[in-house]
Amino acid sequence: MIHLVNAIKYISQGLQIVLCAGAPDTEEIGKEMEEKVKEAQTQTKNEIIWIRQWVPESDLMTLYSHASVFVCPSIYEPFGIVNLEAMACETPVVASAVGGIPEVIDHGETGLLVPFDPLGTRSWEPRDPEKFSKDLAEAINRLLLSPERLKIMGIKAREKVEEHFSWKNIAQQTLKFYKALVHQA
Repeated sequence: MIHLVNAIKYISQGLQIVLCAGAPDTEEIGKEMEEKVKEAQTQTKNEIIWIRQWVPESDLMTLYSHASVFVCPSIYEPFGIVNLEAMACETPVVASAVGGIPEVIDHGETGLLVPFDPLGTRSWEPRDPEKFSKDLAEAINRLLLSPERLKIMGIKAREKVEEHFSWKNIAQQTLKFYKALVHQA
């Protein structure tokens, strides 16, 4: 989330930015986030709304549905179900191209993937944090400049979730897998 907060100063003006950061993993991360949000507020005219507590599931759909773009600035993400949740609400996603995220987001179709260059093979931090933040902002700005593209991406995002990640589809894939196992035995 810190990288998204650092990107705010590069995001086009006249927007409302909603940060859903939940409870931090450590007190230090909480303090860093507080400092970075205050700094970001001095560097932009955009309205920044920071939701510090976990958002109840009943409210998530409203947030996703009212967002023009959902941003997932993860530097480590095995899968990223939050991206699917946003896509199910017809909200295009801008996300880091890490972990399982590229399996969910079709770059240029259902959202935009931002390249991630880690410090090293065992690091989850970007080699150039400022560049990574700028790249996040650039992707956000690119999408927001084209309302028609946003709408089309949102529709395609919803279609992808229904086609590949619905419970019905997952059940069919699981059944197919079990049948293949039985035939091998």
